[in-house]
Amino acid sequence: MKELSLNILDIAMNSVKAGAKNITISITESGDVLSIAITDDGCGMTKEQTDKLSDPFFTTRSTRKVGLGIPFFKLAAEQTGGKLEIKSISSEDNQNNHGTTVFAFFYKNHIDFTPLGDILSTVITLIQGSPDIDFHFMHITDDRNVCFSTKEIREQLGVIPLNEPEILNWISDYIKEQYE
Repeated sequence: MKELSLNILDIAMNSVKAGAKNITISITESGDVLSIAITDDGCGMTKEQTDKLSDPFFTTRSTRKVGLGIPFFKLAAEQTGGKLEIKSISSEDNQNNHGTTVFAFFYKNHIDFTPLGDILSTVITLIQGSPDIDFHFMHITDDRNVCFSTKEIREQLGVIPLNEPEILNWISDYIKEQYE
């Protein structure tokens, strides 16, 4: 993929499909290191499933026989000298504490570093497509902290859906202001 934000979108959409009610996207940039963690409380995966995730010919989807999201994300990290780790607890193993965390780190000064891209559009797309899920977004750099939580917004708005155009525009502007 041309931008890491598209990888984040793909992984977060997998979290949605796994039944997650809470998804946290955490991006940290410190010096030449970029780390990305996507954590959810979805159904999780078994150890066997987690072990197969790097295989592009493994997927849980029935519509196609390949799953390239994780292999591409792993490749993007490893080609900079970084790595990708996945930790998951399936709901079969623990009914009260299950979910998945995908963690990757990258060296930004490497020639093969894929840029982060349009993370704001990724966050807005996720909220628009899954307005009932609580998304928590953090982007921490050496000189700024950007944080946003749909749960906090939902508490203020009450019954107004988050995917209303006016609300999405307000959310977009709110996050943009934090980047300025």
